[in-house]
Amino acid sequence: MSDPITIETLELGGLPVARLDRQRTAALLIDLALTRRGDRPWIGTSVNGQVISDTARDQSLREAMLYADVISCDGQPLVLMARRLTGLTLPERVATTDLFHDVADACRDRPATMFFLGATEDENRRAVDNVREAYPHLKIAGRLHGFHDHAEWVRHVRQINEIGPDILWLSLGVPREQQFYMRFAHVLTGVGLIKTSGGLFNFLSGSAPRAPLWMQDAGLEWAYRMARDPGRLAKRYLTSNPVAAMLLLTRSKRGRTARILNAGQQ
Repeated sequence: MSDPITIETLELGGLPVARLDRQRTAALLIDLALTRRGDRPWIGTSVNGQVISDTARDQSLREAMLYADVISCDGQPLVLMARRLTGLTLPERVATTDLFHDVADACRDRPATMFFLGATEDENRRAVDNVREAYPHLKIAGRLHGFHDHAEWVRHVRQINEIGPDILWLSLGVPREQQFYMRFAHVLTGVGLIKTSGGLFNFLSGSAPRAPLWMQDAGLEWAYRMARDPGRLAKRYLTSNPVAAMLLLTRSKRGRTARILNAGQQ
């Protein structure tokens, strides 16, 4: 990527969301991963209603979201509301659980090494085993679970940097993923791209099923997840969804915005 790339964005709930579909997002992430910035990895993250709600309560999370280079829309309600709020549409939902497979397929022609960081040891191992079976062409540089004390994190981050994967899939959940890259990005200069991944490894391992497609399309995947795990998710969704709706109405802007990505930027 010798020339700067301009990403068209929409401001939804106060965050600049990339106006890209899954295929274009996958291509962009590989472009970035294979073109090192020099000062830190490129960072791709995602936004949904919960994240919009959380950024209103947590200024450090908002700063971390704005620090990322690419913010994808991982919430179907945002896709459905975008035109009414901004006058422009989002092409589609770019869920990391789908985007991973787009990137993996694209790596058949454009090889990029991958490291899988996060989840429990068992979930991480099963996820990577399944990825190896489904995509034997992928070059997997390593894997590591996501539960460590401070000294262990420092040591492991240095080891990952020495390995130097093109793509680091980071599956720690919000806000731990954002805290991780704000804390360690400057150390990971040998890594091409960090992609925050939420519960991706749980889906890759097979322990978490996806919602039926009609629920995904209707913006109801959150309801499916809440029904499966009400003890953990009911309070979260029932409190964050109204806040997110208010923020979408009050902190979205009409018209296009843009983000310029330039290799070697400081």
